[in-house]
Amino acid sequence: MFARLCLGVIVYSAFFSCDYTIGDVNLEKTRVADSLRVVEGLDSIRIAISAKKKTKLIKSILEDKVRRGFNGSALVYQGGITLVDSVYGYANFEDEILITGETPFQLASLSKTFTSISVLKLVEEGKLSLDFTVKDYFPAFPYEGVTLRSLLSHRSGLPYYQYIFDKKARGEKVFPDNQLLMKWFEEASPKPKVFNLPDHYFSYNNSNYAILAAIIEKVSEVDFAHFLKKNIFEPLKMNHSSFVTELNDSLPRTYGYQYGRRIPFDLYDKIGGDKGVYSTTSDLLKWYEALKSEKIISKASLREAYTPRSFEFPGLRNYGYGFRLWLNDKQQTDYVYHTGWWKGYNTIMFFDLREDFVIILLSNKYNKDVYKVKEIIDVLHDGKRATSVEENILDE
Repeated sequence: MFARLCLGVIVYSAFFSCDYTIGDVNLEKTRVADSLRVVEGLDSIRIAISAKKKTKLIKSILEDKVRRGFNGSALVYQGGITLVDSVYGYANFEDEILITGETPFQLASLSKTFTSISVLKLVEEGKLSLDFTVKDYFPAFPYEGVTLRSLLSHRSGLPYYQYIFDKKARGEKVFPDNQLLMKWFEEASPKPKVFNLPDHYFSYNNSNYAILAAIIEKVSEVDFAHFLKKNIFEPLKMNHSSFVTELNDSLPRTYGYQYGRRIPFDLYDKIGGDKGVYSTTSDLLKWYEALKSEKIISKASLREAYTPRSFEFPGLRNYGYGFRLWLNDKQQTDYVYHTGWWKGYNTIMFFDLREDFVIILLSNKYNKDVYKVKEIIDVLHDGKRATSVEENILDE
């Protein structure tokens, strides 16, 4: 009834306005009709997926998380319908500044998804090759045979930069960026020992993605923050997303908290690729839409990203190019996700491309409950499909 009334008002106004022509009226009527069809389509989807029931159940699950200490932002989406989009608690506890839908969170390792897609984009443009080694881009890099493919899939065998350079960073009182990190690798004496040969087996390692970000900077001739802004954030209209080096205290932001205190800026915070992206749940929904389409890279490249790469240790957990994968008993990808954990921040983005749902939880107050998403998954499947996902999905 409301829709018909709106249509009547628009048509009436159009006919009796001296600025309108018959063509204008017809165009406006077409727009209204299209809008009505969209609304009717969404209503049909809501009924088909039992949206009202799911929203109620998911809100109850999130309220339980809040009682267990969750402080942050949550968004759950399925089939074109946002079931839940809620915020809980403080962005800044000291000044009692509440979280809003526009308050960005440090994504921690969830940032790796942006790094991998950036690499694959440059591969499509012919500026990178997955089979080239780090030495092809940084000739003085001290390790042989480390391909971009092995970096993306965490099969490089390289040492962990956070540990081997910790004494150096603290002693020199510097905040290294990615290019300085590469210089440290090149100049290290004695050369830090590797854990294993490249492509020997999977070993999750932040060094891999920090090096990838340095390579992106080298071939694009801009810093990583600028690359992300121009190639991902702006095209997708992710207006509340940025890299850590672009944070401005005069704009809305969160701070990380752990054990009852705010975590100060870390020595390694300027190193990106492995972490460093700040974003919101609504912007990450736009990211999800891009990850199931060809807005940034081709579907063929996306399939490569979602393909499991490591099988020396059988199990349900695996890794593609920048994405964690939950497999079925046939060792095929059932779910795609990534978690994050850095200086008080806990994050997860978990999605199912077949059933078109995504769960996004961002927290700035250390709480492992963020990684317990099985209950929400079960609600989204609505009893029509069993999931093998464990209660706590965190990969230690």
